[in-house]
Amino acid sequence: MNIFRSIYIFLKALLRLAFVIVNNIYCIPTYCIWMLLILPLKKYHPALYWRIEGFFFHWLLSMVTLWSWSAGYHIVEMGDDIRHCLEDRTLVLVNHQSTGDVPMMMATLNPKPKVLPSVMWIMDYVFKFTNFGIVSVVHEDHFILSGKSQRDQGILLLRKHLRESYLPLKRKLMVLFPEGGFLRKRKETSQRYAIKNNLPHLEHVTIPRMGAIRAIMDELATHKEESEQPTANNNKFGSDFEYRVLLSDPNEDVLSWILDITIGYPGGRPIDLSHIIFGHRDPCQTFLYYRLYHLSEVPKEEEAFSKWLLDRWVEKETMLEQFYTSGEFPQKSSAYLIPPRPVTQNNLRFLLLHLFFMLSSYVHYIIISFIISKING
Repeated sequence: MNIFRSIYIFLKALLRLAFVIVNNIYCIPTYCIWMLLILPLKKYHPALYWRIEGFFFHWLLSMVTLWSWSAGYHIVEMGDDIRHCLEDRTLVLVNHQSTGDVPMMMATLNPKPKVLPSVMWIMDYVFKFTNFGIVSVVHEDHFILSGKSQRDQGILLLRKHLRESYLPLKRKLMVLFPEGGFLRKRKETSQRYAIKNNLPHLEHVTIPRMGAIRAIMDELATHKEESEQPTANNNKFGSDFEYRVLLSDPNEDVLSWILDITIGYPGGRPIDLSHIIFGHRDPCQTFLYYRLYHLSEVPKEEEAFSKWLLDRWVEKETMLEQFYTSGEFPQKSSAYLIPPRPVTQNNLRFLLLHLFFMLSSYVHYIIISFIISKING
């Protein structure tokens, strides 16, 4: 029986690998060709160009979502109701464990209307040279330089990108992994740093790095004077959460929210990209716990903000410890917290998108073949 199961897993892995390769071949070049064809719009009607690009970008990320969804790696979300921040400028902070974190985030946001087109991903510079790198370049995501020698330059480039891309393109969410690397790679270094600086000992997360976050806060987190804001005790809106929702102003070029997401993998075993491609790990659920903070709740002074961010990561450590022990995140009682609920995908939409990309690839092939024949003729 074990031999037959091994053969089944091996054959399934080969089929999935072939599918992923072919899927990349008829999706990414098609995206690039469409973007090239509509390139004049970028100069003469930029709003329309970026609207069309947003649709294509979302459709491509749906293809990545299909890889994990078809392998049985599903997502359960819980915690604060994040509908209040999806149309506002929001900094999304996520703990980083493996190469599967980004596909899991894509799968989470995929069913939410109009979200993925307005997301800016902040990722390590090395991802610029992957198969998906050209897509992120066109979408104007940001590739941040890593390493001590390039850290200062990387922060300056991030500030420039925020001013010249994120704000002009009216992007809303930006996704950042503040730990600066995978847990398994940074854990030992982080723990040594914690001992040296008298910081908490962490096992399930690492000390978040402040450079990129500080740059984002400096560029975008313009605070109103306290005197201009009603207090939670005397506001007329009833609950503090309703008050914080009404404070947000999506038309301002400032952040409104910080969304803190804690990813918990079953048994503490992260899903990585090889699992998603080959599907050789048993189907499982990944849990995402949301904590949503209006910017008015976040300290603006640098030292206080650093402590606030570290407190969030210590909180993640406690939550993940309980999750890995009991299989459940601690859930506070509140009318504004959503209970655990699965993120569902639309299979019909997957099918229609595949048909669109395949048909587009065929049309582009015919056009390119005709052009080549005329040139050679």
